[in-house]
Amino acid sequence: MAALSEKDAAAYLDARPRYPIDWYKKIAERTQDHKFAWDVGTGNGQAAIGLVEHYENVVATDINEAQLKRAIKHSRISYHHTPKNMSEDEMVALIGGENSMDLIVAAQAVHFFDLTIFYNVAKRVLRKEGGLIAIWVYNDIIISPEIDPIMKSLVDSTLPFRTPVMNLAFDSYKTLPFPFESIGMGSEGEPVRLDIPHKLSLKGFIGFLKSWQPAMKAKEQGVELVDEDLIAKFEEAWGDENQVKDVYYKAHMIVGKIPEMRSESDKVSEDSNKDNLLQTDVGRKQERRQPSEEENRQSKKQNTSEDEAC
Repeated sequence: MAALSEKDAAAYLDARPRYPIDWYKKIAERTQDHKFAWDVGTGNGQAAIGLVEHYENVVATDINEAQLKRAIKHSRISYHHTPKNMSEDEMVALIGGENSMDLIVAAQAVHFFDLTIFYNVAKRVLRKEGGLIAIWVYNDIIISPEIDPIMKSLVDSTLPFRTPVMNLAFDSYKTLPFPFESIGMGSEGEPVRLDIPHKLSLKGFIGFLKSWQPAMKAKEQGVELVDEDLIAKFEEAWGDENQVKDVYYKAHMIVGKIPEMRSESDKVSEDSNKDNLLQTDVGRKQERRQPSEEENRQSKKQNTSEDEAC
């Protein structure tokens, strides 16, 4: 994620929804142990603070120091800055070592990662037995019939400025590689659709739009998408500027585990079964090719007739 200024980070924090508490409960029920969880790309700690209710210790990491400064503090959450130049081995050691995490969560973040590095580290630190990895993203917001069409126009205007990374989020993670085995809560190419309820003021909403990644990307290229005209349209559609509205973020989630590895003995047994099956089939074909006694008599009779005819 691009580095946010102090002002932008504050606006982002105000508008970012809190993930439903039942998400953590349902996922935690599926992990074997509840000692350690890792919140990757923690931002301001929204997911970390939810995880700490179900896990004894939470390690929360982020590349963005401005976000970490505003993270929600808790005695059982340890926040760490992870710069781009940190090696995989350093990351594994910082998080807790090999086979240490009961749960890994990347909330609204995995599309910003170098997926090769992240998945390599995740597979090393995730518990092979009973460990889970959960990723989710929200990519749209539903507010009201008056505001939603304006928001759609803004979303459409971001298309020329989106990076492939952003498009992973806009596509609801349907095209995101996810090399983990499904546990029935979404899978690669088929995330589960969920809703996140939230409350927003007009000020918070406008602040969120200004700190929104596609809008910031456009601004870097000299285009102001969230300009005064657009803000005026949102203000008119909002109505009372002091009104706090109920909104819904459309979210998409995938949860998985380390794929089960078959032992060499299992593979040998499977190969042996295939060989036995093949031999049995061959034997059956050979048996079918053996002529019966009646066929032999008929053959001899035919040969005799042919000899006589000659």
